[in-house]
Amino acid sequence: MKKILTAAVMSLAMAGAAHAADPIVGTWQTIKDDNGNSGQIKVVECGSKICGTLVKSFDSNGKAFKSENQGRKLIWDMTAEGGGNYSGGKVYSPDRDKTYNGKLVLSGNTLNVKGCVLGICRSGGSWKRVK
Repeated sequence: MKKILTAAVMSLAMAGAAHAADPIVGTWQTIKDDNGNSGQIKVVECGSKICGTLVKSFDSNGKAFKSENQGRKLIWDMTAEGGGNYSGGKVYSPDRDKTYNGKLVLSGNTLNVKGCVLGICRSGGSWKRVK
């Protein structure tokens, strides 16, 4: 009985270890916005969805500063569609103070970000993976 219980516990532990994080998970460096500022977005799994929070801000000279938006979710409710495509969620743009219907396309260490509102779409540029 003890051997069966040990085997069952080991199987459960190995099954949990086999779960891999979504490939989009990580920290991403944004491009400069309309004000010349950029940031680092930490993308994580939020249940079955993907979300991202601004964790670091940089001014137009690349110097880190404390932004009023640090700690704010800039990406939420994104769903993986396969093939590196994510949609169905929202993307917030601090420089324009607007929330867009988001679309993300992951290709290696590049994340292309796009948002649309009322049929008008805006590119959030190509973000690079920091870690």
